[in-house]
Amino acid sequence: MSSRGRPRNFSREEALRSAMEIFWDKGFDNTSLADLTRVMGLNPPSLYAAFGSKAKLFLEAVDLYGRTDGAGIWEFLDSAPTAKEAVHDLLRRSAENFTQWAEPRGCMVVLSAPQMEGVDPAVCNGLKARRLEKQAALEQRLERGVAEGDLPAGTACDDIAAYVTSIQHGMSIHARDGASRQTLMAIADCCAAGWDAMVKASSTRE
Repeated sequence: MSSRGRPRNFSREEALRSAMEIFWDKGFDNTSLADLTRVMGLNPPSLYAAFGSKAKLFLEAVDLYGRTDGAGIWEFLDSAPTAKEAVHDLLRRSAENFTQWAEPRGCMVVLSAPQMEGVDPAVCNGLKARRLEKQAALEQRLERGVAEGDLPAGTACDDIAAYVTSIQHGMSIHARDGASRQTLMAIADCCAAGWDAMVKASSTRE
């Protein structure tokens, strides 16, 4: 791959982090090529030579987010002794992660999502796949709870997983709107407080 036009001190990782930051703040749609070249210190030919396209750069930036600023939220999922504790910990870790910066942030995977119309399908499909991957991991943890007797047989693990991830995504939007960590923790605690009723309703649905 040609490096012609790149600054001599070019650091791919640093350039990618700069792209991640601006995509996170402005979203995919509202981040222009001019924005990217400015923060990354690259001219357009160098940017495309290094990353291929805006869509590929964006998805690589999303993966960097998952390894860095977005890391740690899902760590306790498998090791928590009960499904309820796993979910409660997941939401409380989300509250901590989404409010760890000076300015409102939230989850990049949720907040940088583009409108579907006219967007490269790889971007929409890539974000959707990443969101569904996490939801599937949660569903598997709940199914383990059923197998271990922690949750009753017949629990609709798919419904609960969809509900919990919807709560988490909503927390991200609240964080972007400036909600405090205390507020987000309260949301996590409310979800935990209603756990038994939620499981019962799930297991008795037709």
